[in-house]
Amino acid sequence: MTETELLQLLACGEDSRHQFKRDASNADSLAAELAALANSGGGCVLLGVADDGSVLGLDAAAVRRLNQLLSNAASQHVRPPLSPVSHNVQTAQGLVMVVQVPDGLNKPYMDLQGRVWVKSGADKRHVTAREEMQRMFQRAGLLQADQVPVHNATAADIDERAFGRYFERRYGQSLDAAGLPVVQLMENLQLAQDGVPNLAGLLLFGKQPQRLLQVCQIGAVWFPGTFLGDTRYLDSENIDGTLEEQFQRGMAFIKRSLHHVQAGRGFNTLGQLEVPEEAFVELLVNALVHRDFFVSATIRLFVFTDRVEIISPGHLPDSLTPEQIRTGVSNRRNKVLAEHAAHILPYRGLGTGVPRALGAWPKIDLVDEREANQFRAVVWRVAQPSAATSVDTPQVTGQVTGQVTGQVRRLLAVMVAEHSRSELQALLGLKHRDSFMASYLLPALAAGWVEMTIPDKPQSSKQRYRLTPVGKITLTSFNKDTP
Repeated sequence: MTETELLQLLACGEDSRHQFKRDASNADSLAAELAALANSGGGCVLLGVADDGSVLGLDAAAVRRLNQLLSNAASQHVRPPLSPVSHNVQTAQGLVMVVQVPDGLNKPYMDLQGRVWVKSGADKRHVTAREEMQRMFQRAGLLQADQVPVHNATAADIDERAFGRYFERRYGQSLDAAGLPVVQLMENLQLAQDGVPNLAGLLLFGKQPQRLLQVCQIGAVWFPGTFLGDTRYLDSENIDGTLEEQFQRGMAFIKRSLHHVQAGRGFNTLGQLEVPEEAFVELLVNALVHRDFFVSATIRLFVFTDRVEIISPGHLPDSLTPEQIRTGVSNRRNKVLAEHAAHILPYRGLGTGVPRALGAWPKIDLVDEREANQFRAVVWRVAQPSAATSVDTPQVTGQVTGQVTGQVRRLLAVMVAEHSRSELQALLGLKHRDSFMASYLLPALAAGWVEMTIPDKPQSSKQRYRLTPVGKITLTSFNKDTP
C-alpha cells in the first residue's frame, strides 16, 4: 500500500472492515478487535491514525513494540489463534502500521474470557444471543442443528414401525434381523444420541414431532389477491407431522390452490396443473431439508393470484448466492437430515433440485434475504382471464365458461340460494370434505364464480356460499350450451 492509497482509504473513514487506532497497549483489547474482524469477514486495523482519519504517525520504537503486542494478542489472547499480516506505510507524519486480518476459517474466534466479538458498523459488539451463537458454530461445522438431541424427547416418541419400514427398505434387513434396539440403530445412523432422538430422527420418524418441535412445520395460506397483508383468505392450513407428511400435505395444498388447464384432455378431467408439479416438488423439498433450524420460524407457503411463494427460515449458508444455486452449486446445511431424506422424499442431494425446477418452469425468482434471515422462492403463475371484470360482455362469458371443470359445473348447477358447505356436499352426494373443497368449492371461489357471505371470517360456523354475478352468467351460458 502506498501513501497515496493509504490517504484515500483514510478519507473514507472507519467502517466494518477498517478500524483506526492512535496506539495500542493492551493485548486483550487488541485481541477483541482482531477476533471481531476475523468473525465478520476480515479487515484491517490501522495504527497511528486518529479517529477522524488524520495521520498521527509512529516512530520506529513504537512499531517494534506494537509488533510484539500484535504477536502476543493474536497467538495468546485469541482462541483459536490468528495469523494477521502487518506492513508499515511511510508518511510525512511518521509510520502507519496496517494490520490485515483475513476472514477466519475457524469461526467463531473468542477472547481469553470466552467472549465472541463481531463487527457492528465501525464498532464491535459482544455476541450474547443464543441463536446467533448457534449459527456461528453451525457455519464453523462445530454444531449441526439436525444432530442436536431434542430436549424432553425419548425413545417412546419414535414411530418404530415407520423406522422399521425405512430401515428394511434402505438396508434390506428387518429390525428383528438386525438384533439391536431401535434407539441403538438410530444412534448408529446419527439419528439419536445417548438414547435421545435428535432433530433429524424426530422429524423423520417421530409420532408427533411438533409436540417438541413447534416451529418445524409449514404455515400455508391461499390469498384471493396479490397482497400479503390481505385479511381475507380462501384457505389456510398449519401443516405438521413428519417431514414426509409435511411434503405430501404441502403439495396437496399447492395443487388444490392452483388452476388446472385441460391441455387437450377430456372435458371431465381435472387437467394439468398450470405450473408443472416438478417445480414445486423441488422447491418444497429444498425448504424442508435445508431450512435453518436455529431460526424460530415456520416455513411459509403463500398462494397468490399471480405467484406462489415458499419462504424458508435462514438465508443461504456461507457465501452461497442465488446465482450459484441456479447452476447447481450446493452447500448442505443439515447433512444427516439430507442423507436420510434422500431415501424418503424426492430429493437427490446433488445440487440438481433448483436447476430441475427452473428447467420445468423458468419463471422462478430466488431471493436471498440476509437481513431478514430467510430465503424466498417465488414461482410466477400463468396469467388467467379475469372472471371479475367486464362481466356484461359475451367475450368474457365465453372465457369463463371455457375454464369450468366438470366438478365446478355440477356445483354451480345446484346453487339456488345461500348454502353451507355441508348442504352443498349433500346436494352433490359427496361425503369427503377434502375432495369437495379441492375439486369443487375452492376452484369456484378462486375463479370468482362463488363467494362467501362472510368473507372476513372464512372459517365461521355461519359461513354460507352463493353464486356471484359472473357465476350466474356462467351458469346461464352453460345451460344454453347443454343439449
